[in-house]
Amino acid sequence: MGAEEITITGTTSGRYADILTPAAIEFVVALDREFGARRVQLLERRRRRRTTRTDGMDFLPSTSFIREGDWTVAPPAHDLLDRRVEITGPPERKMTVNALNSGAKVWMADFEDATSPTWENVVLGQANLRDALDGTLDFTDPSGKEYKVNGWTPTIMVRPRGWHLPECHLRIGGRAVSASLFDFGLYMFHCAQRQLDRGSGPYFYLPKLESHLEARLWNDIFVYAQESLGIPRGTIRATVLIETITAAFEMDEILYELREHSAGLNAGRWDYLFSMIKNRPDVVLPERSQVTMTTPFMRAYTELLVRTCHRRNAHAIGGMAAVVPSRDPVAAKRALNQVRQDKRREVGDGFDGSWVAHPGLVDTCRDVFDQWLGEEPHQIVRKREDVRVTATELLDVRTPGIQVTEVALRNNVSVALRYVAAWLGGRGAVSLGGLMEDAATAEICRAQLWQWIHAATPTDYGVPVSSALVTRMLREELDVLSATGALDEDAARRFGQARTLMTVLLTERTCPEFLTLPAYLRHLSGGSATPVPDEAPVAA
Repeated sequence: MGAEEITITGTTSGRYADILTPAAIEFVVALDREFGARRVQLLERRRRRRTTRTDGMDFLPSTSFIREGDWTVAPPAHDLLDRRVEITGPPERKMTVNALNSGAKVWMADFEDATSPTWENVVLGQANLRDALDGTLDFTDPSGKEYKVNGWTPTIMVRPRGWHLPECHLRIGGRAVSASLFDFGLYMFHCAQRQLDRGSGPYFYLPKLESHLEARLWNDIFVYAQESLGIPRGTIRATVLIETITAAFEMDEILYELREHSAGLNAGRWDYLFSMIKNRPDVVLPERSQVTMTTPFMRAYTELLVRTCHRRNAHAIGGMAAVVPSRDPVAAKRALNQVRQDKRREVGDGFDGSWVAHPGLVDTCRDVFDQWLGEEPHQIVRKREDVRVTATELLDVRTPGIQVTEVALRNNVSVALRYVAAWLGGRGAVSLGGLMEDAATAEICRAQLWQWIHAATPTDYGVPVSSALVTRMLREELDVLSATGALDEDAARRFGQARTLMTVLLTERTCPEFLTLPAYLRHLSGGSATPVPDEAPVAA
């Protein structure tokens, strides 16, 4: 494994040992040694691109031959042909059972936005996936209720963590490995052949890509991994989430780079909105509930995604329905009607499937797509040649006369604070106010707070948003929780950490790129404040 010392600082015994075998770790280390330097160089390229204002962005002249070319991606894998409803969630044991019993066509096991990257979550999540493929997955909760997988199960896809994140518990010569390669490598090593034996394959969702060069890196990793493990080239399939503004300008190019491994694109609506807020700090957006998918810049992005995918014979997968079904019949009916309306818009626009975050939404989503698609597995034949989207339309986020309501301000404060506190406690998907919040929606909340503060956005009661105002609301939120007796000693500590982190992020001169990175490095990384700098290339 080379001269550099390989160290693991997390637990390696018991169920962990089944995943962290010497051969599996050797495979992950080999991936990082082979591709780690390119990852770091691409992260540096991201930093340089951020110095260029997004209102000067356009489609790349250097890749016009790709956009104008006559090419298609590989035919879909047989068990990714029909994707009309996909459920997402963390690979926790109970949630894995529920997802596999949900009736969805696809389950995306999410190591990214829906998982707090504690060592336990990321390693035992891999064990849960292996057990699911072996047919040994079950769960008994503290009350004695048993959960078991029943019969037919969805096709499994895995979303590893994004390129920007390290896995600090595994180090090569003191340098943290890439979290993306850690998640991908362990799943490939343990589950790729298991999937092939079941007549399926190793399928992935790739998050937060910002350019086609990052897609090229993934494609090279796929080729290397298949050759290393003796798996036929083209077995891996991957859907890319288009959830950054820069990637929206390179959708054709991203599909082209992954064309032998491509399973289409997904409209990652929440992270896309977060990306727009970060990259357009000069243009204040209203509260997130008002930035719907019919907002012009969001509609331009999703229609371009469908046209791009279908022109290349690739699936276009719609965004997340994050509603948590209510026990109140009236509220539940209202929420399901909203989901139904959203999915009707998507299928009418040409999407071939869509996401839900809760098993209770699977039937609603499936019914909408069933009514439109009938017996057809998708609608790729609809090429949407009527769609023409310009760079100006993708970047037109101007909304004049914005005022922030006190309700919206307090909601963003509450969601961000409560989510970060839960995340620090190991929960990455949290039901708050009738919605399943994850890292992407929390990022929107805190980025909007930052933007409103730095723009001194007026409120509906005449006071501009300021750091002092938001800091006071953070304190008031904590006071309310303390007064209700909702916080034990451990929860109080986590909320205190969350409040401190939020205060720091909201007072930065520029909008911090991610909240999960500093939160991970300070609180979940095993005591290391830095992953060993990513600013310079690492030795291969």
